[in-house]
Amino acid sequence: MKATLKTLAVCAALAVSGLAQAQDIKIANIVELSGPGTTAGTLFKNGTELAIKEINAAGGILGKKISYTTEDTQTNPGVAKGLTQKAVDNDVFAIFGPVYSGSIMVSMAESKRGETPNFTGGEAAAVTAQGNPYVFRTAFGQSVSFPKLAKFINSKAKTLAIVYVNNDFGKGGRDTLTKLLEGTSTKIVADISTDAGQVDFSAAVLKAKQTDADAIFVYTNEEESARALREFRKQGVKKMLIGETTLTGQKVIELAGEAANGALAHVGLTVDAPAFKAFGAKYKAEYKSESDHNGIKGYTGMYVLKAAIEKAGKIDRKAAAAAIRNSCFSAKQHPGILMDVCFDDKGDLDRESFLIEVKGGQPVINATLPPLNAKK
Repeated sequence: MKATLKTLAVCAALAVSGLAQAQDIKIANIVELSGPGTTAGTLFKNGTELAIKEINAAGGILGKKISYTTEDTQTNPGVAKGLTQKAVDNDVFAIFGPVYSGSIMVSMAESKRGETPNFTGGEAAAVTAQGNPYVFRTAFGQSVSFPKLAKFINSKAKTLAIVYVNNDFGKGGRDTLTKLLEGTSTKIVADISTDAGQVDFSAAVLKAKQTDADAIFVYTNEEESARALREFRKQGVKKMLIGETTLTGQKVIELAGEAANGALAHVGLTVDAPAFKAFGAKYKAEYKSESDHNGIKGYTGMYVLKAAIEKAGKIDRKAAAAAIRNSCFSAKQHPGILMDVCFDDKGDLDRESFLIEVKGGQPVINATLPPLNAKK
């Protein structure tokens, strides 16, 4: 009897062990599905899910399929933190999101606690300045994108007005650009703060208009950018309107209509670039809508995780995180990342980028810029 019980216990243990080995790679999407970040969060989520669907159809990662859950942060940092804590406690392999800088700044302490790779769409410079070894960007941080942008502004304008959203994202961009333009031929003549979710931009636009600056830098989230562009056109502003990524995003163009025409932006990701056109077509076929940079962020981020696990040669969180830092991944070897990319020791990435102008309701690439740290 004792021998039988012992045999049963061993069999049960082996069954549990086998079940554990057969488990999927668990991913948690923790994104903004309501509140001011709805557009960005939804597109990011869709991109991540599209990549997961493709990877699973192709056999998974090292023979393991990916399973995932999706949670809504409500564009609330506190909610994002709680959901990240829940994901870590549920032993997920990696977390995708939040997209908003203010949320990832709060929630990433939990993913660090769990030694869980955390891919974010947040672009504020402060996100990776914290030294969190488990946080990775899916797009440029301001420390990479803004030097390119500042160089362009410097060549076009002697005076500049800044209109920014008063959150971590907006303040980080404004502070980074201000520092980069110090001592250059471009003088900042206005510093205009707006609120997240702001509806009426008439006062902010009037202030910028009255400075008579050569150019106006608009750095707000998607919905606010569209409202701002409509107000600039309503007030007859003819000055150059330039931004960074969000100003010429697909959702902004749809919401702003003709008011978006003429807007300029430095963009790290766009479905109009040759490297991303096939993705854009797949996204549209899957979701019956156009993607913007946020969809590409989620999609390529998932493929970076796949490449990291394959590089590590094992399904291990710490090994995957270590495989990303100070590493480069080529699109030739890993097609899903779409464009060659390098990560530094902070989780910041570097690759080619684009100058975009909206013409006839469509974003048009004016120039392709090399990686910031490209070898000359």
